[in-house]
Amino acid sequence: MIYILTGGPATGKGTRSEILAKALNIPHIATGDMLREVAQTNKDIADKLQNGVLISDDIITKLLEERITKDDCKEGFVLDGYPRTYKQAELLDEILKKHNRKITKVMELVVPDELAFKRILERKKCEKCGKVYGIDFPPKVEDVCDDCGGHLSVRTDDTKETLLRRINTYRENAKAILEYYKNKGLLMTVDASHNPETVIEDAKK
Repeated sequence: MIYILTGGPATGKGTRSEILAKALNIPHIATGDMLREVAQTNKDIADKLQNGVLISDDIITKLLEERITKDDCKEGFVLDGYPRTYKQAELLDEILKKHNRKITKVMELVVPDELAFKRILERKKCEKCGKVYGIDFPPKVEDVCDDCGGHLSVRTDDTKETLLRRINTYRENAKAILEYYKNKGLLMTVDASHNPETVIEDAKK
């Protein structure tokens, strides 16, 4: 079982990837988290991340290959945040072929733009511990963090204009990748407007 979850801003792929992985009892691999973990023992990667240098497709694919060949990935895994480029999609196919494995399904999560705006613009972050809340995950008490009691505030860099740019960038970059998987008969579109558990139940069916 190898699943790839992709989607634009505010489609909730991180949360839904975690839920799907837990439901199937396989690892959730977010490439961003993976790079940060590797950076703890790899100075070159740490320096690149700290200086905002883009990690090359070859390096990130090599690190991903090391991760997916670990014992906990024997039954499969859920990929979140990869592939981001057409080349990465081809490289992923190469390493999976090398290990006699195949992608089960690629799920593109989609939501209407207006819902994406609502999710992002109403998102709040705890000023103390950094936990994020939103319309799908509201706090028990308004503007108070469930975990530490810290004050919740809206991010000032979340604007409709910024989000629209991010949505358009995703669509432009994802077009070739989605077409690639569609031609292989692997792509399915999932309505991510509902709560995460419902989305995953629909996807599993």
